[in-house]
Amino acid sequence: MAAVDLGCRMAEQTATKGEAMTYNPTRDAATAEHFSRWAEDAKTLDAYSLRYVIKDCREAAEAMKGWNPVREGFYIDQMLTYASELNLRNAQLPFGLRHRI
Repeated sequence: MAAVDLGCRMAEQTATKGEAMTYNPTRDAATAEHFSRWAEDAKTLDAYSLRYVIKDCREAAEAMKGWNPVREGFYIDQMLTYASELNLRNAQLPFGLRHRI
């Protein structure tokens, strides 16, 4: 899943920079640090990649439904952060060229 891979990739980047992780990704909710990282990463992706991450986060949230509500909310937050970047880009396009989420 891209949502999981993205979190792992960010954890590896943080570990290589020598910074300590400030959260436990198996049980903690999304923090302001997560949102800023996701927003920065979303700016680097094209529209198709954004749609893939959004779809993957939706599937991850569905998988956590009824099992781990904290992680379900984590993936929903991630999905909405990437979706907001896609919506910002769509607002700049002519109406006929906008992507549907």
